[in-house]
Amino acid sequence: MKRHYPIELIEEQKRTVYFPVEFSNIPVSRIAFGTISVEASCSPHPDKKNVIAISQDLVEELKFPLLNVPLHIFQEEQTLHIGPLVGIFTAGFTPFPIRPIGERTLFFSKLLSVKKTVGALPFVFGEQHINWDQGTIEGLFYNENGWEKIEVPFPNVIYDRLPNRKSERKTEMNKIKERLQTEYLIPWYNPGFFNKLDIYERLQQHQEVASYLPETHPFTSFSVIERMLSDYGHVYMKPINGSLGLGIHQIIYDKKEGDYYCRYRDRTGENRLRKFQTLESLFHHVFQNRKLENMLVQQGIHLMRVDKRLVDFRIHTNKDELGEWHVTALAAKVAGSGSVTTHVSNGGSIKTIEELFTDNSQEITNKLTKAALEMSQILEHQMEGIIGEIGFDLGMDRKGNVWFFEANSKPGRSIFKHPQLKEFDLLTRKLSLAFAVFLTERAIKEPGEIFK
Repeated sequence: MKRHYPIELIEEQKRTVYFPVEFSNIPVSRIAFGTISVEASCSPHPDKKNVIAISQDLVEELKFPLLNVPLHIFQEEQTLHIGPLVGIFTAGFTPFPIRPIGERTLFFSKLLSVKKTVGALPFVFGEQHINWDQGTIEGLFYNENGWEKIEVPFPNVIYDRLPNRKSERKTEMNKIKERLQTEYLIPWYNPGFFNKLDIYERLQQHQEVASYLPETHPFTSFSVIERMLSDYGHVYMKPINGSLGLGIHQIIYDKKEGDYYCRYRDRTGENRLRKFQTLESLFHHVFQNRKLENMLVQQGIHLMRVDKRLVDFRIHTNKDELGEWHVTALAAKVAGSGSVTTHVSNGGSIKTIEELFTDNSQEITNKLTKAALEMSQILEHQMEGIIGEIGFDLGMDRKGNVWFFEANSKPGRSIFKHPQLKEFDLLTRKLSLAFAVFLTERAIKEPGEIFK
C-alpha cells in the first residue's frame, strides 16, 4: 500500500501546514482538500514527525473533517493535496438516522469502515445532498458512533453505487454525473450497468479471450434457436439487461423423442420444467408476455457437476492503489434442485473451490484467475468510463475448459455469506476504495490521461 499519514491539529499558528519530514524538499504554498484549494504556509514538521499537521483556521476553511483517519499526500506544482476525499454516489435514502440508506445501510457501513487501512475519507451522498452554489456536499460519514452528516467540498473522485438500472436511467442522475465530470473534472468510476450482449461483442473482438465465449446472439428467429439446439442440445434465453438470474430460461431438445423442454423459475418463485412438442408451442406458452427483442440466446455448456448439480463460479476482480488488476474473491456456486441457475435466491449454495474439488482445486483456481484477469484488462479499455471492479460469472465444462457467462459492473455480494470467504469480503471493500487513491493521484498529476 502507498504511505498514508496521521492528521494532527496545530493550535497556535494561523494558515499553517506541516507535512511529513520525509517530504522535506517539496516547495509548496497552497493546500488542497477535495476541490477546495487555499494559500498556506507549508513546511516540514518542526519535530521531524511523519504526520500531516493543519492549523484550525485552515481546517475550517477547507471544510476538513477531523475524523482520525490517516491520509495520503499528492503534490503538483505549488499545491499539496491531502486525501483522497471519496464521494460514493447512490440513491434510495431514507429519513431514518440509523438506516439512512435503507436495506443497503449495512453494506455502506462496512464499505466505509475500511477507511483507516486504505487512507481515504469516504462518504455517501445523493443528488439531494449537493449544494451547487457553495460547491459542497452534505455527506454521510460512518464513524464509531454511527452515521453523521458533515459538509465537505466536492470530492477528489466519485465511486458509482447506484442500486439499479432504473435509478441510473433518470435524467437528473446523468446531468449530475456529467456536470461533476465536465465542470469540476472529478473522475467517476464504475459507472453504469453492463449490457450482456454489448460485453460479449466487445470481448469477441479479442482473440486471446475468444475461446471463453459461448455462441451468443440477440433473439431474431426460431431458426437460430433450432440450429443451436441441434448443435449443442440445449440453449439459454436471457434478458439482455437482466440481473440476479431473473428471467433466465433453459431450452432443451430431446433428439430421440423430438420433444422440447423448458426449465425456468415462475413468478411465484417455483422451479418449473415443462414439455412441449414444438418450439413454437413452447414460446407461445412460456414467453407470451415477454419482449423477445430484449432477449439473447446463448449456447448451452455441459458444465461440471457435483452430486448431479451444476456448478459455476463467481470471480471478483479489483484494481488497487497502483491501478493494477487482482482477483479478490473466487467462489463456487452449486445449483439448487431443479434450478436453471446457481443463484442463492433460487436455492443455490456457495462453496469454496477447496470444498468441492479437493484434488484439483489449484488447477481450477489458476484457470479461472487467468481468464478473469485477461477479460478485466480488455474490458477496462473497451468500456466507456473508468472501470475499477468487475464480477464475473464463469463456468467450466467437463473437459476443464473455462466459459464466460456474464460480467457485472456492480457485482452482488451473496458469496461473502460463506464463513471462509470473509477475508475476501474485506479485500474487495479495501480495493474498491484503494483504487480511489490511484485515480486521485492520476487526476492531480496527469488529468489528461483520465479525461482524454
